[in-house]
Amino acid sequence: MNLPPRPEFRLHVGWRTIKTTFTAALVAIIYCLVGRNPAFACIGVIFGLGYDMEDSVKNGGNRLFGTLIGGLLSIAVFWLYLLAFPQGGHTVYLGVLLGFAIVVLILLCQRFWPGGVQPGGVVLCIVLFSTPVDTYVSYALNRIFDTAIGVIAALLVNYFLPRERVTAAWDGLLHRLGR
Repeated sequence: MNLPPRPEFRLHVGWRTIKTTFTAALVAIIYCLVGRNPAFACIGVIFGLGYDMEDSVKNGGNRLFGTLIGGLLSIAVFWLYLLAFPQGGHTVYLGVLLGFAIVVLILLCQRFWPGGVQPGGVVLCIVLFSTPVDTYVSYALNRIFDTAIGVIAALLVNYFLPRERVTAAWDGLLHRLGR
């Protein structure tokens, strides 16, 4: 069997990699200094720093609006669950509610932000199956807030340091250096 030739593998650290690395590290450091877990904010940065501003808005928006819809929906679903089982512990029932919630999530995302289904589903599952009964509201709201901070940080970096501006500055530096 003849396989097609494998493409050449080359390592490349470009401007997008540098911006993503710097922004995620900065957000993580700030979050750690104020005593908050930086995970969701850093995920927001990584999703939000796209190739250009259009890509950033699309991917960051998917993450932000998906998290918003999934987080708010998880609060409503968890509240319904607690009406039947105030102490929790009935995960099979929660699984049934998850099935209905996914349908609602998809319909809401189709209406408001179609790319938000996957990140919304992630937050929905995390809140429903990994959050203590007494903290589900604050947990969901914190995930929405943290994601928003990360996505906003990414959009600001892409706005103030767009690819075109940095490429022109880099080309100018190389020209001055005689390369």
